[in-house]
Amino acid sequence: MFLLLAIILVLAWFGGFTLMHVSGFLIHLLLIFAVISLIMHFIGGSRKAV
Repeated sequence: MFLLLAIILVLAWFGGFTLMHVSGFLIHLLLIFAVISLIMHFIGGSRKAV
């Protein structure tokens, strides 16, 4: 789930940065959240539902 969230956030960041030429604080927050999501994905690992 974190991996999917990270991919969506990176795509939203890249789209906002390139399409709208917005390089403000909020766009870079998306990138930070994506990196945090990736880190959480790799630290937490894949957990199997019971």
